[in-house]
Amino acid sequence: QPTPTPTPSQAISVDLSKVENIKGDSKAKVTLVEWSDFECPFCGRFYEQTLSQIDKDYIKTGKVKLGYEHFPLSFHPQAQKAAEATECAKKIGSQDAFWKMHDALFAKGVQGGVTAFKGYAKEIGLDQKKFDSCLDSGETAAKIQADFAEGQAAGVRGTPGFAIVTPNG
Repeated sequence: QPTPTPTPSQAISVDLSKVENIKGDSKAKVTLVEWSDFECPFCGRFYEQTLSQIDKDYIKTGKVKLGYEHFPLSFHPQAQKAAEATECAKKIGSQDAFWKMHDALFAKGVQGGVTAFKGYAKEIGLDQKKFDSCLDSGETAAKIQADFAEGQAAGVRGTPGFAIVTPNG
């Protein structure tokens, strides 16, 4: 028995100026925005099984850029700090450091919490003292909560959540 075709969600408007973590050609006409949680098994499945194909066929070819927004679910105890770890990586490193931490969190998991995240920072070559200070202080927590609020406004109710954004928003 074939699975029925899912019904698309309602049309929404996404303000791409608020999406800070973008991968791909800035001139790509289409943006795939993902709201995700590093502790979510479904987000992990998307990372493991689908993202590499999208990256190969669409992002690396300049057809699409990927925007990543945080949506840590309250019942995932490591999700908030994992999201903060990516933002700390970006803050003391670069946008590339964000994606390296993103990949480490999905590939290695969030078990071990803050201690593990600090280990990942060392592995990707970040300044350990600056990273630890950033993560311990919670200075990027407001960014994570802003992403969450933007996701809710866009209609995201669970993770992963996606919006395909055309040039007109």
